[in-house]
Amino acid sequence: MMQEQAAPAMQTVNLSVSYGRMRALEDVTISIPPQAITAIIGPSGCGKTTLLTCFNALIEEQPGVRVEGEVLLAGKSIGGMRRDLLRRRVGMVTQTPTPFPFSVYRNLTYGPRYYHMARKAQLDQLIREKLEMVGLYDEVRDDLHRSALALSGGQQQRLCIARALTVEPEVLLLDEPCSSLDVKATAKMEATLLDLKSTYTIIIVTHNIAQARRIADYALFLNGGRMVEMAPAKQLFEHPHEAPTRDFLSGAFG
Repeated sequence: MMQEQAAPAMQTVNLSVSYGRMRALEDVTISIPPQAITAIIGPSGCGKTTLLTCFNALIEEQPGVRVEGEVLLAGKSIGGMRRDLLRRRVGMVTQTPTPFPFSVYRNLTYGPRYYHMARKAQLDQLIREKLEMVGLYDEVRDDLHRSALALSGGQQQRLCIARALTVEPEVLLLDEPCSSLDVKATAKMEATLLDLKSTYTIIIVTHNIAQARRIADYALFLNGGRMVEMAPAKQLFEHPHEAPTRDFLSGAFG
């Protein structure tokens, strides 16, 4: 008997994005599996971050942008969803850590309070849970009321992930989360993501092919704004079907 496949966490259907006359994405149709890490790879300027910001409609905040096609979350178009509710369900952490300029504790309570979770005991429990999920609790447990800006870069990045998780998203978008981290902090970040994928769907943009090989369950190769191929990561990295993918992975361009 064939095993039934889980429904996609997110999908795009004939998705195209233009900035004025420049086409950033062209007719991208993909399905993102749930509770797995999907890595978006490709050369600089191929549309990786543009695609990532389509998943939570952040792309629409940019002036002069035109979006065509459809993005679906759990089978439903995000087009008619309230943006604050969409971004609760699809959280995002940017390339540069962006903690708010106040305490670790207040960073982590900001989202839950916005969505009306105000009981202190409940908030305290939630904060500990999310900090433990990202492997940060033991490092900051005695400094929760210290400025988040005093944390190291790696700690700030994990704090931003914990902050995104406090509102219980279904999907977590990460744009180059390790680009500014040292080797030790990168290893901690990768271990965090591998732990989180059992609970959340993770979509990561990375220029680091070795990292994508280590942590991704699925990989998507973009080139010139087009989806060239998507496959289980091991298959794509070891036996890519398309010549542009082979050339990119061999270092012929990028």
